[in-house]
Amino acid sequence: MVAYSDTIDLYSDDGKLLKSDVNLGQISPMINPAAGKIIDLTKRTINVNLGGIETALKTGRLGKHKSRIRGRELDLPIMENKDAIVEKIRNMIQVEDNDDTEILEFNNGNLLLVQVPSKRLINAATYDAAITSVASATTYAIVDQFDIGAFDASVVKAACWGAYPQTMDMEGALVSSILSIPQNNEGIGFALRNIPVNHYVMMTNRNSLQGVALASTLEMAGHYEMGMAIGPFERNLLLAYGYQGLNANNMVYDIVKANGESGTVGTVVQSLVERALEDRVISPGSKDGFFQFYDTKDPMMWNAYVAAGQLAATIVNCGAGRFAQAASATLLYFNDLIEHETGLPSCDFGRMMGTSVGFSFFSHSIYGGGGPGIFNGNHVVTRHANGVAIPCVVAACALDAGTQMFSPESTSKVMGETYGKIDVFNKPIHQIAKGVSALS
Repeated sequence: MVAYSDTIDLYSDDGKLLKSDVNLGQISPMINPAAGKIIDLTKRTINVNLGGIETALKTGRLGKHKSRIRGRELDLPIMENKDAIVEKIRNMIQVEDNDDTEILEFNNGNLLLVQVPSKRLINAATYDAAITSVASATTYAIVDQFDIGAFDASVVKAACWGAYPQTMDMEGALVSSILSIPQNNEGIGFALRNIPVNHYVMMTNRNSLQGVALASTLEMAGHYEMGMAIGPFERNLLLAYGYQGLNANNMVYDIVKANGESGTVGTVVQSLVERALEDRVISPGSKDGFFQFYDTKDPMMWNAYVAAGQLAATIVNCGAGRFAQAASATLLYFNDLIEHETGLPSCDFGRMMGTSVGFSFFSHSIYGGGGPGIFNGNHVVTRHANGVAIPCVVAACALDAGTQMFSPESTSKVMGETYGKIDVFNKPIHQIAKGVSALS
């Protein structure tokens, strides 16, 4: 592990100290065991909507648009035979006795979370091995349990696999993953960034700061994967991750609390600048007429402070209106105001402003392709900021009161009913702090 001189204190989503004097390197996704577990389970864990498969087969609504295919209905008592089917899936997925295969049941067994054994991914080129093995095992378990003939087996396959291979991905499948297929990743290392905002919102049960932490952890892991965290650039990413993603030194919480009742994006800028001056991250520089420039000897630390500030501004503004749609405008104008106030670079050294301009256009301007909740860090618009954009959008969508065309409940309900029940996903701030303790 790289030895950093920086230390931070980790605080919870309700402003309570969890761990003090944490070395910056100890929150790294490469080092922290809790972060590693989040990444591991993100790749290895697959949803099986067993109750949904029974309904789909009974109604003949299969594949891409759940179109009804009359004459291909299969009335199978899948839930009555749930235990036998689960056991068949387990036996087929398992590689060795007593390996790390696990199947969790939710909603009386209607939903399964299948954790495939690590060996399946270790001995594979990509993380596809998880979803393909589970989809195949689920298909065969149902076919075998009910002695389905050759002419009807394809119907069971369609319920489990969706429209694949007629579509490149498994569109309409009732076996699903947090991750998209590799072919949908728009560059090297984007897999862990290709997770929709609404998934994070539901997995953390609409808790804004926990959602931020989960999104930030996987965004940072993605940046490690794409080679962004090499040499001196690692410190920049870890500082932004700590201060924005993990509420380091309680900065996000403090600024939101100070501005929550009557604050605006502008007052958050004031609070952030005051905090940076107090902590000696910036200092007054030259003066030009009435304008006071500021200087910093640590641009990376300044960037981390601005990342935390833009999250606080998003929470204050979008939280006041209970609307997610203002996220892009908030990110744009917070950073614009920061540059005008200080003469220093805005978040991600200007890339955040460019990202938010495009984000405004694509999410709800002339183009209006969809609400913020369906964006991800792999999207052509939001991919450019180094892990500091999507966490803010997650916070906005967690606070949204139903103003989006595509609500988290409509796009990602199953994520909340499965992953949202597991501490490693729904309380990442606490898990990361425990991971630091394990390293001590």
